[in-house]
Amino acid sequence: PSDRNDIVAELLGMGSRHGRHPSSGDSHRHRSGDNQTFSSPAYDNALMECVIGLYKTECIRTTVFHTGPYRTIADVEYATAGWVDWYNNRRLHGTLGMMSPVEYEQDHYATLNREPHPA
Repeated sequence: PSDRNDIVAELLGMGSRHGRHPSSGDSHRHRSGDNQTFSSPAYDNALMECVIGLYKTECIRTTVFHTGPYRTIADVEYATAGWVDWYNNRRLHGTLGMMSPVEYEQDHYATLNREPHPA
């Protein structure tokens, strides 16, 4: 279990090393080897924090998308790919009328592309 937590924590921590350009406001500078990146406090992006919470709850903390402990980064990547596919193609979203994002998007574009009918 601790190995799993270490791998997952490492991957989730990678997001904190990527961020905004310093001209976009309150930012923090991080140096890693020859790379220099800028990041901002997590509260700047509430939507991303929400999605990360869903990801941790629905993917990482369950065995739905992976059996057994995460032993390698590849294990986490494989489970993540399964979760993203499920989230976009099969998960029903209440705010989308109990449709998947893919179904909702298809309906949206079908509505925009309808041929006008003569009166």
